[in-house]
Amino acid sequence: MNQETFSRYDTADYLKTEEDIAAYLEAVMEEGGDDPVFVARALGVVARARNLSQLARDVGMSRQGLDKALSGEGNPSFATVAKVAKALGLRITFQPTHPVP
Repeated sequence: MNQETFSRYDTADYLKTEEDIAAYLEAVMEEGGDDPVFVARALGVVARARNLSQLARDVGMSRQGLDKALSGEGNPSFATVAKVAKALGLRITFQPTHPVP
């Protein structure tokens, strides 16, 4: 009897281009943009797709601290999220969810 083995799925493995990352983050914001833990975890996925150690240096945090903050277990401040976004070459923007009268 053959036993199949599966590797653990990691979204970070599929974020190869800037377009992949942008599409992923856009989907995250559509799905759960009002949940800061969900958004922080998504930034953690993008950070793993890049170089988490270098990103931590760019943000001024330890690798372990940044990993925890973006794991969904931490509670990063908006300032941390903004620094991570900037270090990843991303810009946080706001758009109305419905037309303003």
